[in-house]
Amino acid sequence: MATLPLIIIGLVILIGAIILVVVGVKSPQGIDPLGDRLAEYAARGETASLEEIELSQPFSQRIIVPIAKRMGDLVMRFTPQNAITSMSKKLELAGNPGNVDPAVFFALRFVGIPFGGIFIILDSLAAPGSFMDGKGLLLGLPAAILGFYLPDLLIQGRIDRRQKEIRKAMPDGLDLLTICVEAGLGFDAAMSKLYEKWDNELGRAFGRVVREIQLGKLRREALRDMADRLGVNEMSSFVAAVIQSEQLGVSMAQVLRIQADQMRIRRRQLAEEEAHKAPIKMLLPMALFIFPALCIVLMTPAFLILIEQGVGPLGG
Repeated sequence: MATLPLIIIGLVILIGAIILVVVGVKSPQGIDPLGDRLAEYAARGETASLEEIELSQPFSQRIIVPIAKRMGDLVMRFTPQNAITSMSKKLELAGNPGNVDPAVFFALRFVGIPFGGIFIILDSLAAPGSFMDGKGLLLGLPAAILGFYLPDLLIQGRIDRRQKEIRKAMPDGLDLLTICVEAGLGFDAAMSKLYEKWDNELGRAFGRVVREIQLGKLRREALRDMADRLGVNEMSSFVAAVIQSEQLGVSMAQVLRIQADQMRIRRRQLAEEEAHKAPIKMLLPMALFIFPALCIVLMTPAFLILIEQGVGPLGG
C-alpha cells in the first residue's frame, strides 16, 4: 500500500508530460484564438459576450495551452540568455516546426524527464526475482536522460533533413532562376516565380526573401538573412556571388548559370561521398545479422552430418 501514492503521482506526472509535449508541438504560436473568434462573430453579424466567446474555444486552447506557456516562461527564467539565443538559432535552422518558440521547447525538455518514472513504477510493481525487480533506477535514469535530450535530437535531425533537401534542390532552383532572368524578368520577379512554382524548403526561403523586400528591406540584407536562416554553405556562396555581381554590374544571368553548374558539381560530389560511406555503414548490420545467419545456414548441415557419422564432439 505504501507504493500506491507513488504510483498515482507518477501516472499523473506522466500523463501531464504527454499532454504538454503534444500541445507544445501542435499548438499554433503567434495566433490569437480569441481574435479569430471575434472576427468570426463579426463576420456573421452576431453579438456575443467575451465570456461566451472564450467558452466557445476548445478545451486545449483554454486550459492546456496556457499551462504549457506558463511552464515555458518559468523555465525561461532560469535559462541563460546564450542558451536561449542558441536554441532560437536551432529552431530557425529547422524551419521552426510547429511554430514552437524557445520557451515551449525548453518546457518540452524538462517534461521529458518524468518518462524515467515509468521504470521506477514498474520496479515497485514487479514481483521479487523478476527482471524489473531492483532495476527501476538503473533503467529509469537513462530513460530520463533520453527524455531530456530527445527534443534536441529531433531538432538536429530536422535541421539535417532540411539542409539536405535544400542542397538537393539548389541546382534545379538556380536553373529556374537563370531561365527566368534570361527571359527578361528581374531577379526579384524570378524569385517570386520560383516561390510560385516550387512548394519546398528552397521555394519557401526565396518567398520569404521576396516578402521582406516588399516590406522595405534591402535585397542584399534579405539574402544574407536567408543564408543565415538556412545554414547551408552552398547558399552562403550563392548569396555572396549575387551580391558581388550586383555591386560590380556583372550580368545576373551569367552569374546564376555559373552558380547552377557549381551547385550541380557539388551535389554530385556529395552523392559520391555518401556512396563511399555506404560500405562502412553496412558493416555493422552485416556483422550482427547477415554473417551469423550465413554461418548458421552453411555450417548447420555439415555439423549435422558430423554428428550422424559420430565424428563430431557430440557423436558416439
